[in-house]
Amino acid sequence: MANLSVRFFKKIDQINQWRMKKVSNRNFIILLAFLVGIVGGLMASVLKRLTHFIAATIQDDIDWKVKYSVYLIFPLIGILLSVFFVRKFLKGKKMEHGITPIIYAISRKGSRLDPSNIYSQVVTSAITVGFGGSCGLEAPVALGGSSIGSNIARFFGLQYKEVTMLLACGAAAGISGAFNSPLAGMIFAIEILLPEFSIPVFIPLLISSALASVVSRLLYSEPLFSTFNSDWQISALLFYLLLAVLIGLYTIYFARVSSTVGKWFSRIKNPYNKVWVSGISLGLMIFVFPALYGEGYITIQQILNGQFNSIVKNSLFSDYKDMGLVVLGYTVLTLFGKSFAALFTLNGGGNGGVFGPSLVMGGLLGFAFSYGINLTGIAELNVPNFVVAGMAGALSGIMHAPLTGIFLIAEVTGGYTLMVPLMLVCSISYLINRAVLKHSIYTKVLAESGDLISYEDKDRSVLSMMRIKYVLETNFVILRPDETPKSRQTDIIHSKRNIFPVVSHEGKFIGLLYSEFLFSVLLGEVEGGDTPFEKLAQKPNDTVGINENMEIVMAKMNKDDTWILPVLGDENKYMGFVSKSSVFNKYRALLIRQGHYLE
Repeated sequence: MANLSVRFFKKIDQINQWRMKKVSNRNFIILLAFLVGIVGGLMASVLKRLTHFIAATIQDDIDWKVKYSVYLIFPLIGILLSVFFVRKFLKGKKMEHGITPIIYAISRKGSRLDPSNIYSQVVTSAITVGFGGSCGLEAPVALGGSSIGSNIARFFGLQYKEVTMLLACGAAAGISGAFNSPLAGMIFAIEILLPEFSIPVFIPLLISSALASVVSRLLYSEPLFSTFNSDWQISALLFYLLLAVLIGLYTIYFARVSSTVGKWFSRIKNPYNKVWVSGISLGLMIFVFPALYGEGYITIQQILNGQFNSIVKNSLFSDYKDMGLVVLGYTVLTLFGKSFAALFTLNGGGNGGVFGPSLVMGGLLGFAFSYGINLTGIAELNVPNFVVAGMAGALSGIMHAPLTGIFLIAEVTGGYTLMVPLMLVCSISYLINRAVLKHSIYTKVLAESGDLISYEDKDRSVLSMMRIKYVLETNFVILRPDETPKSRQTDIIHSKRNIFPVVSHEGKFIGLLYSEFLFSVLLGEVEGGDTPFEKLAQKPNDTVGINENMEIVMAKMNKDDTWILPVLGDENKYMGFVSKSSVFNKYRALLIRQGHYLE
């Protein structure tokens, strides 16, 4: 079996060698973009079908009057099954969800994503949302698609920039397949994952995104929203601006709540205790606010169809569905309930993202605003238009992605006639959120931990690609603590290095000695020829962990103007040394590699 594996990888290497001679990187990336788009579209279709199959299976033939009483336990079951799957089938691996792991992979992991994401994201998110978890499928499908692109690129031995390119193609394919929105998929990849891009980037992204949409339509043609065509009135411009301000403020609130809820759940160490807390809380919220069940897109579609009282009609307060103030108040409560329901689902162990909840919250806010204005008699606003604008604005503010918000909503609703209001609402919402919160909900955690690489910071970007194991130097003469300078005289004199690690027989690092001092001892200028190295060893200025961040390593070197530092593993085990020379050589090689990107 081992020989078969070796032969397989040798064959792949031979194919890669032939490919590099015959096919340019640019053309090969385009060929792989076709592959990523098709596979990404298949994954999105499978996820949507599986989710809706689960939802339909457990909801068929149940009257709405008892449905949410009976099913308030199902979100808990979905989260529990998701956690069980992770612990049973992803042993030793941490379950990732959302867009944050993709950004982290680009910043810190050489754009490498674990291949298990390809299937684990589909299974866990389908279970979570299918059983009523209050989150969306878009982030899992983007993460799964990114994993497809990353692993296909790595399989063919491509370099960092090219892996990143195909990772972004996979994310674009996932979003495109999930929404049947190819343009929005491409813009999402550029706006969120590739802030620094050039014209050649567009072609692979367009190909992957378009093919994913085609595959998704062939396999699962049900649209996310029924399209509508409604023009907007210039007299409503002021109200769109007011809505933009409200949404901008709400996105700030949601970011604050997200951080707070995350801290609450971080105090619960047992994963199954998180399941009980989140599942029971979510069930109770759904019991009072049925619209919180699942993604929530059905409620938004009903409002777009003009069924304004639908949010109350299927609840405990259905007797008051014709009272405008009750509808308004109940919608506002559902809006704030959605923020907690989504965050409880995700932090409790369910898999999904805030992409979908952002759209639902924005739609509810747009509905509450316009419906409330109409109740006052101040103006007669087109409610569906404001629902659409609210969806785009919330996505723009929460994700810091105004272009994605504009084009995604225009595509999935057919609301291209609302382009001007969409542009205004999205830009204002984004600016308000950005004025208060420098980072989006996806990048905040990474920024706080120092794991978010700015594309303006070239040095940090290149350093982030380095791993100590690739610059580790090991050709040093090792001295044992019970040995003496005279007993190792020959090795010391003929060493090509001027530094000697003192290491125990068990491999533990004790200290180091410099050749100048040892030569002085051997020449009799300094006493200690028969003294054990254990007593002569000096402590280094600092040490480096084998998995330490390269930026921290360089900071340690620069702090004391040190050229070389010992590298230690677990339990103080000696591994070798890292020097500025090896780092600079690797740095130069990475810059050259980046320069050849897409040649």
